[in-house]
Amino acid sequence: MKALKSYELRKQYIEFFKERGHAVIPSSSLIPENDPTVLFTTAGMHPLVPYLLGEKHPEGRRLTDVQKCVRTGDIDEVGDATHCTFFEMLGNWSLGDYFKKESITFSFDFLTKVLGIDVDKISVTVFKGDEDAPRDEESADIWNSLGIPRDHIFYLDKKHNWWGPAGITGPCGPDTEIFMDTGKPKCSEHCDPSCDCGKYVEIWNNVFMQYNKTKEGTFEPLKQKNVDTGMGLERTVCMLAGVGSVYETDFFSDVIAMLEEMSGHSYKESESVTKAMRIISDHIRTATFIMGDERGVTPSNVDQGYVLRRLIRRAVRYARVIDLDAKRLIEISDKYVSKYGDVYPELCENKAKVLSELETEIDRFTRTLENGLKELYKVLKYVNGDTLNGKTAFRLYDTYGFPIEMTEELAKEEGYKVDIEGYHKAFEEHQKKSQAGAEQKFKGGLQDNTELTTNLHTATHIMLQSLKRVLGEEVNQKGSNITAERLRFDFNFSRPMTKEEIEKVENMVNDVISKDLTITCEEMTVDEAMKKNAIGVFGSRYGEIVKVYSIGDFDVQICGGPHAERTGILGKFRIVKEQSSSAGVRRIKAVLEK
Repeated sequence: MKALKSYELRKQYIEFFKERGHAVIPSSSLIPENDPTVLFTTAGMHPLVPYLLGEKHPEGRRLTDVQKCVRTGDIDEVGDATHCTFFEMLGNWSLGDYFKKESITFSFDFLTKVLGIDVDKISVTVFKGDEDAPRDEESADIWNSLGIPRDHIFYLDKKHNWWGPAGITGPCGPDTEIFMDTGKPKCSEHCDPSCDCGKYVEIWNNVFMQYNKTKEGTFEPLKQKNVDTGMGLERTVCMLAGVGSVYETDFFSDVIAMLEEMSGHSYKESESVTKAMRIISDHIRTATFIMGDERGVTPSNVDQGYVLRRLIRRAVRYARVIDLDAKRLIEISDKYVSKYGDVYPELCENKAKVLSELETEIDRFTRTLENGLKELYKVLKYVNGDTLNGKTAFRLYDTYGFPIEMTEELAKEEGYKVDIEGYHKAFEEHQKKSQAGAEQKFKGGLQDNTELTTNLHTATHIMLQSLKRVLGEEVNQKGSNITAERLRFDFNFSRPMTKEEIEKVENMVNDVISKDLTITCEEMTVDEAMKKNAIGVFGSRYGEIVKVYSIGDFDVQICGGPHAERTGILGKFRIVKEQSSSAGVRRIKAVLEK
């Protein structure tokens, strides 16, 4: 087994699949386009959904990439040995080309022949079958034929070995997950890869999309069977290095060293210092990528901006734990720009914005933190007995960003304890409300490519071109979110639109609709698209071949689709609201009415 640096594994993975006929596609934005189900790109398959649903990809049927991803569901767990909010996902796809045998063989060969992992250290899981789909003996037999012993092949249920659909209906199917054995003893005779004891660590997942779940809840065979795989770069480098935490790999080691030098504390001097340095390292990396993205957002109180704000503020809070001046977090961000700039050049292009926004948010929260301290000392004066109640402790967390550890520490200095059980109860109640709200907000489903959403997507293209003609060519898209009910569109502009400007945009869009223009799609090189003056954020984000949609002679844009065939079917366009989204970014909400 070979210990590799992150850049080595990236290169070896891409080269391996490139040699096997896979086109290398660039990482997509962290901010999903026209996807109401998620705030961030959480997996390599998100940008490829239209092609997994049957659209032809301009680069062909075999693809591979390294996709930047953000997952914030476990943000409060960051600080332990395994959780990260930003990570890179290595992936390869077959869009109706090869299937299980080739996919599993590719994975086995890469792990054993390229990375040199001993077969005895590999265990796999396959779907055990249920009333919807049969036991996946095919995958099990393929693994066994390659040399994986039968006692290293485990059959698990849908919870562990089934993917999708992402929405209520759509493509789905069994998967086979690949685990490395850490060498730890089994926790019991029933210990298997579904166990959380730490003996088995998942490093790769191959999803076989072979069914379509219907509205009636039945599972029908798909005409186009796809393969979607994902290998976590950080986790795999960690396992190959044989270290106990991703924070001991080259992803973070140099940043941890900077924190040690800046703070005067040693990384392993105590649990609290170790946790603080991990949180700072992770959160500033993620914040840097979110702000430095080609569709980068800035801290705010809504959506992606809210998550970004929370990450930065949590880093600031933990800077206090290691006696670090929060302003020095800017140096950490600068380090990440330099560290990843060759792989993700958008970070270098947006460096000034990243560092400026980070400084502004640090200053803003430092003032909030001081107010929170005043509030804490005030409430301690009115505590009955010697214990601060849990609801108050949670309010300090929710309103002022105080972690429970900080509240405990400060209360202890004043001679008080904290009702931890009450705090966790209040926290859980808050999470339930948040999750319920999120489920309602994002109920549209990842594959909500209905006629309504397709028409609204088409309308955003017409609207962007109209905004450019009314407000100026410098206007560009900064974000988009579409549900079946409305479109939401963010664009760079420094002031509120006037009533007259809004009316001009509405009238221009409706004029294009009334002309019933034909919408066409062509595949061409990026250079050819530029010559046609197609709208797009040119640079490393596109592959060699792109799809270009033309709306009559009114608009030309690079896009993955889908679009209506003619503008006349869209209905009447109306702007419902125009408002601020964040600094220098405006937001339009609009609808199509019949």
